[in-house]
Amino acid sequence: MALNLAAKISVPTVSNTMETVLRPGNECKQLQFKNHVVNPSGEALSSRRCIIARTGASLLAFLTFNGSLTPLPVWAESDEQKDEDEGVVGTIKSLFDPNEKTKSGKVLPKAYLKSAREVVKTLRESLKEDPKDMAKFRRTADSAKESIRDYLSNWRGQQKVANEESYIELEKAIRSLAGFYAKAGPSAPLPEEIKNEILNDLSTAEEFL
Repeated sequence: MALNLAAKISVPTVSNTMETVLRPGNECKQLQFKNHVVNPSGEALSSRRCIIARTGASLLAFLTFNGSLTPLPVWAESDEQKDEDEGVVGTIKSLFDPNEKTKSGKVLPKAYLKSAREVVKTLRESLKEDPKDMAKFRRTADSAKESIRDYLSNWRGQQKVANEESYIELEKAIRSLAGFYAKAGPSAPLPEEIKNEILNDLSTAEEFL
């Protein structure tokens, strides 16, 4: 009777276990069951394999979505901060640096470049102004005279810049203007030919400033 009772109890238990193990998604449990029946000594090894497989998959997903993607903004912020710091340092150095790099890549005194650019700007405006508008023409002419006077008093004959293309072109423009007025008089209208030559010299000088 004890055997019959044991049989009645054990058969449904094994059947229920089989159904549970063989359900979809229970592959690891199926492996554990088979090992338990065929080779009881391998149960621990099978369990470890399932745990390792699941842990490995979870770890891979974590690294993919958290480990590799999350640090990127941190790196980007570090690079941006580095660029910003370098920009600030560069600006500070530029403020105290007496020299400046020109469009042509040469390094020349800032004071010279500022003065030469002012000559190009004011003289060009004066030459392009309509002489019939006497008030405006006189105003632009006075600005050009002032910038030319400042330029010549500070930089004429200076060895630092005397061989520079911008200096040579500005000298040509100023000499052409002064030579014409010396011959024709201060109130004579400037011919278009001379005006165009001076404007070309100014444009060439500007390319090197």
